[in-house]
Amino acid sequence: MIDVVIVYSSLTKCNYYLSYKYQNLNIGDYVIFQDDYGTLIGKVINSNFKVKRNNIYLPLKKIIRKATESDLNILTENIKVAADALSYARDISSSLGLDMNFFDSYFYFDHSQMVFLFLSDNRVDFRDLAKKLASRYKTRIELHQVGVRDKAKIIGGIGPCGLFLCCNTFLSDFNSVSINMAKNQMLALNPSKINGICGRLFCCLGYENETYSELRNNLPDIGLNMDTPFGSGKVISVNIFKNTYSVDVKDYGVLEFDLNGSVK
Repeated sequence: MIDVVIVYSSLTKCNYYLSYKYQNLNIGDYVIFQDDYGTLIGKVINSNFKVKRNNIYLPLKKIIRKATESDLNILTENIKVAADALSYARDISSSLGLDMNFFDSYFYFDHSQMVFLFLSDNRVDFRDLAKKLASRYKTRIELHQVGVRDKAKIIGGIGPCGLFLCCNTFLSDFNSVSINMAKNQMLALNPSKINGICGRLFCCLGYENETYSELRNNLPDIGLNMDTPFGSGKVISVNIFKNTYSVDVKDYGVLEFDLNGSVK
């Protein structure tokens, strides 16, 4: 196990696992730290968190120092500049006829670069836009095209379950989710029932899919003709929670059987 400090950046909307160097850090403190691209300010959300070495990428980035009141003022000003830049980027991209839906931007604390996030269904040649932004804000410009799932992860929201979005709270990667998972869990294949606010399949469909698959392997497929002690019939339904299946048997109607073939 290794001790880490978990810091949340409101700019990148990400949690960072940082080296536990300062013993006097408390939850709620603001610190300045380095990521792979520049310097950021973040808020400590856990000051002494133990995690397995195999579960994090090493070496950990270090906290530079605690943030001062002056640093927080710089953060506020950077947020204002980034908001102005976002509006400017939208106007310029529109004038250039670019298919770019900008939804977020942020300015690194050390002014090393300004990042813009946008959605687009097509590949975009934004070189002219990048030049205009760099000329106006005198810094390196990064334009990142992301997908709708990434947008949901960054912006956040409330899911149909009533909880904050998984992708915005604890998921670090997007695992593959397929319509077969919904079928496997016997869910109604209605987009309004199995799609998240991003318009894609729920990430949570994958959480219990392995268990559902194991349970269903013990049960016959729906539509299969089976021999029973009461004659042959067709399987019309299965209940993975009870480990039973129902067969429509001629002269007897629908009978429910367990895995031993006994009538329930």
